Amino acid sequence: MLHIIDAVLVTILLSVLLSLGSNRLKALVEIMVLQGVAVSVVPLLLEYHSEIRQGGIIFFQIMILIKGVLIPGLLYMALKKIAIKREVEPIVGYHASLLTGLVLIMVSIVVTERLHLTLPAGRELLLSTAITTLAAGLFLMMSRRKAITQVIGYLMLENGIYLIGTALTKQSHTLYVVEFGVLLDLLVGVMIMGIIIHNIKDAFDDVDTTFLGSLKD
Repeated sequence: MLHIIDAVLVTILLSVLLSLGSNRLKALVEIMVLQGVAVSVVPLLLEYHSEIRQGGIIFFQIMILIKGVLIPGLLYMALKKIAIKREVEPIVGYHASLLTGLVLIMVSIVVTERLHLTLPAGRELLLSTAITTLAAGLFLMMSRRKAITQVIGYLMLENGIYLIGTALTKQSHTLYVVEFGVLLDLLVGVMIMGIIIHNIKDAFDDVDTTFLGSLKD
């Protein structure tokens, strides 16, 4: 079972690196579909979920639908409205972003070791992956100009927060309650961001958030 978890966590790390190195917005959304589904199934593979109840299975099915279908669907709709396929001039270049992602992985491993937390077997890689995903999401939000890419960074940030909660929480029921609340907030946040993206496109004929600095009273 640990080998399956390791494979899923490696997939999440690869999705982080791919998102940092890609300039195609559609590809970014597809990467987030993969990452969202992978993040959603991690708790099912952990040891304390070996005898998961029917309610828990239903919860994770809903979670996969939200992360893998509903939220990406909203992003696809936003992409069609803004009719922009690539992010051409990011604040930080793609090669530098990819290098930053590799550095974040190494730093997260060091941080996990320095924390000296008492974690169940196999959770060290999970915590390192969580810290990397959270930091990469924050970096993506700060290093890109397009609002749609910043939304994707926000989604990655939430995935990292969820993985940290999964790594540190021993009671699955607590995790359900917290994650369901976060998912509702996330869904509302993505819908609001979709409206904001649409309004930015109407006002400036682009979704570059740097244009917002030109607004005056």
